Amino acid sequence: MKLIVKVIPNSKENEVLEKENGSIKVRLSAPAKEGKANKALIELLSDYFNIPKSSIFIISGSSSKTKIVDILK
Repeated sequence: MKLIVKVIPNSKENEVLEKENGSIKVRLSAPAKEGKANKALIELLSDYFNIPKSSIFIISGSSSKTKIVDILK
């Protein structure tokens, strides 16, 4: 399953918000430096979908706020 994820780093809380168009907006407390936000994104999506972190891949946008994430179930 591929998802378009809009990431907002440096937020007060970690939060996943689903949008009506099927995309996801994610607020992360981690900064967008040295891959910290990407790592936090994978951990948060892992908890949200109740799947292992090894099943989540950022396939596009690793240095952008808009990412395409592939989730293997």
